[in-house]
Amino acid sequence: MADLTHLDPEGRPRMVDVSAKAVTRRVAVAAGYLEMDDSAAEALSKGGGPKGDPWSVARIGAVGGVKRTSDLIPLAHPLVIEAVEVAHHWDPATRRAWLRVQVSCEGRTGIEMEALTGVTVGLLVLYDMLKAVSHSMTLGPVRLLRKEGGQRGTLDLPWEGCPWSS
Repeated sequence: MADLTHLDPEGRPRMVDVSAKAVTRRVAVAAGYLEMDDSAAEALSKGGGPKGDPWSVARIGAVGGVKRTSDLIPLAHPLVIEAVEVAHHWDPATRRAWLRVQVSCEGRTGIEMEALTGVTVGLLVLYDMLKAVSHSMTLGPVRLLRKEGGQRGTLDLPWEGCPWSS
């Protein structure tokens, strides 16, 4: 079993020293969804509710979540983000609002937390935009779909039912 890198030999939390790692191109892709009841689904299908266009605000929120990851995740390194791509997909049959975030940078540590945080914050923003219509929404799951760079190279994690392959 692999050791947890964020714990020192005595089991105390620590920020990992990445200074000896090579700088490589890092890319991470994550996705997740917000499942909603008929009222929220109808509001989203019509383009929004009392607060305006939910998708636009959720996309901006996702980018903000990516940029603030090291403020939210205590042991995450601050990274210089080079690009964030946000995509959304509405599936009326399942009443799932999907969000996909791809993040990239050149760095010594992975960028998976940024992608996962971006999706989560974006979906929370979508919830906030629609809660005036209904609180009957469920967030998640949110999953990593792909990572590139670092010691492990490329890792693809297929998710059946997800509208994006990675």
